[in-house]
Amino acid sequence: MIKETSAGIVIFRKERKQTLFLLLHYPSGHWDFVKGKNEKGESMQQTAIRETKEETGISDITFVSGFEEWIKYSFQHDSKTINKKVVFFLGKTKTKDVVISHEHLGYEWADYQTAKKRVTFDNARKVLDRSRVLLAKTL
Repeated sequence: MIKETSAGIVIFRKERKQTLFLLLHYPSGHWDFVKGKNEKGESMQQTAIRETKEETGISDITFVSGFEEWIKYSFQHDSKTINKKVVFFLGKTKTKDVVISHEHLGYEWADYQTAKKRVTFDNARKVLDRSRVLLAKTL
């Protein structure tokens, strides 16, 4: 069994009066948020920022304080079980244009209802729901 720890960001931006969330389309077919493996010597927020820049080209992230959501899941890779923990932060950007990396097939800026339908996994929907609750209190 292999253990991995990753960090990501639920990225949002405001357009007119609407909040839009960034979703990435992964080669396995699922839709999810930006995330990637923690590297030695990095804080989890540093990992999330690095991965965001690498995967989307976005570098202007402002974290929303009070949001840190952990999820856990397992999957198979090369006949080995990977137990993964991922922390998600909530971050605002003003960047609209995304430059996706070779790791993704596409992206979408989606309102909450569309994002909730588009994300593939229940744990991502829960993170999205918690993001919306905090944003309703702070924005």
